[in-house]
Order: sequence, then structure tokens, then C-alpha cells
Amino acid sequence: MEEKENQDKRKKSKKRTFNIVISISLLLIIGVGIYGFSVYRSVANTLNRTHEPLKHEVSKNRNAKINFSKQDPISILLLGVDERDNDRGRSDSLILLTINPKDQSANMVSIPRDTRTEIAGQEKEDKINHAYSFGGIDATIETVENFIDIPVDFYIEVNMKSFEGIVDAVGGITVNNTLDFTYEGTHFSKGELQLNGEEALKYSRMRNEDPRGDFGRQDRQRQTIQAIINKGARVKTLANYSDVLEVIGENLRTNLTFNDMKDIQANYKEARHNIQQIQINGNGKEINGVYYYIVPQSERTELSTMLKQHLNVN
Repeated sequence: MEEKENQDKRKKSKKRTFNIVISISLLLIIGVGIYGFSVYRSVANTLNRTHEPLKHEVSKNRNAKINFSKQDPISILLLGVDERDNDRGRSDSLILLTINPKDQSANMVSIPRDTRTEIAGQEKEDKINHAYSFGGIDATIETVENFIDIPVDFYIEVNMKSFEGIVDAVGGITVNNTLDFTYEGTHFSKGELQLNGEEALKYSRMRNEDPRGDFGRQDRQRQTIQAIINKGARVKTLANYSDVLEVIGENLRTNLTFNDMKDIQANYKEARHNIQQIQINGNGKEINGVYYYIVPQSERTELSTMLKQHLNVN
């Protein structure tokens, strides 16, 4: 009961951990010195393949392009996309990061997929994760920018199926499960679990049996990503770098260039020591038989004010 009562309260907890987005993208760059130029070149070639620019190079909420060397605060939208046959799919997970290297801090905002808001270019309200199916990454970013009223500078889009390949490439992961449940024929008991790629994907997707719903699933997704990072950061695991690179090259898209990522790693990495995780306050409601997550305007304004201050924008 207490857990349910607390789920609607904004949670801010400082964690000494790698920034999810930077760590996934730079996992191999950080360890490049161990293997030398051949690995560096392979990483560069792979990440250059993942580069897909946005229609607008600079956010409409920015006055100028980001300058990494001056340590301008940045925002990055992480999307886990559930692609389907003959369908663009929907964004299964939305996490917004704001990073301020000067005060060495970062905010990680989980945006519930069922959040009801106006979809960019559609002139109607719908679930925020439907923006991707309507207009892809550009529509999703514009929708998020309008929802929170801040600039979204960069994005990293990951096909959810890639979790399988990455987990298998690093030899499986270990998670600490707090909820006994069965999902798609696989049982997950409480306690420490060793998961392969297929199991990890199922573990990170379940939400209907969780009393915390999408909030519980978001926790499992973050836990799964962190487990991948922890396993992949070990030197011996990087021996499988070619397998990991292949999965990344096929399943990750971003408007960050390889040089951008190197600049972020060089100038922003200390923010990883001070990350606050933020959940957005709201209430579930059925409208015309469809479940939505309703976020009050007061909550949006408060969140916007806090993030603008963190990004040093008006």
C-alpha cells in the first residue's frame, strides 16, 4: 500500500553510476586504449553508421548550436523503440537526460509512455509514445519539447530487440529481481537472476502484472541497461567487441556524431557521479475506454522550470 501511495511522488535519488545514454554509446570508446587503433577504427566506423541527423540541426528552443568545448549543458532523449513488421512501431521507453558538466550533475526523467499530450503535427491529443508512429523521431522530439517546454538537443534511438543481441554478446547479465512474476512463458523469481538476451528483453518489458505498472517496468529497464553496462565495461568482455559493435550498428540511431561522442566523454563524464532520477507526477484516467496518464499543468511547469535552470535556458 505504501509503495502505491509513493509511486505518484517525484522520486529523486542520487546514484553514482554511468549515464545510461553516454555509457551505451561510448562503452567501447572508453576502453579503446586497451586494444589500440584497430578497435578505435572499428568503433568509429560503427558509430558513423548510426548517425542520422534531425530535420533541424538546432532545437527551436535554442539560440545557438551546442559548444562541447565550452561545456554547454545538453539534453538527450533516449528512446527504446518497439519496431514491428510493416509498421514504424512506437517508442516503448522515453527517458530524457539533462547534463550540466559545470556543476557535474545530470537529471534522468522517465516519461510514462501513456502520458496524454498534444502530438506534434497532428492537432490532437494522444499517448506520447504514439508520436513516433505518426512522425518518427522528429515528431517525437517536437512533442517532448512542447510537453516540457525545453530544448531536446540530441537523441539516441535503440531498437528494443537489440537488447537481446547486446546481452548475448556480453555473455548474459545479472539482475536483482524484487517481484515474482511470469511473462510470455518465462518465470522470474525474486532474488539474483542470470539472464540471457531473450530473458532480459522479457524482464524489461513486463508491466501488467506489476502493481506499479509502467513505473515498475521503467525500473527494470534501467536495471537491465545498467547490468549491460556493468558487464560490458569489464576488460575481458570487450574481447567480444565485434559482436557488440554489430548489434549497435544495426539497432542504434542518433544525431550524435562520433566526434560529438568523444567530446561528451572528454568534457561531460564527471556528471555521471551525480545523477538524479525523476518520475513525473500524474494520475491514470480512462477516456473513451482508453487508459491515459494525465499530468497536471502545474507539474509540467514545475518540471520545466527545474530543467531549464539545469540547462541554463530561459
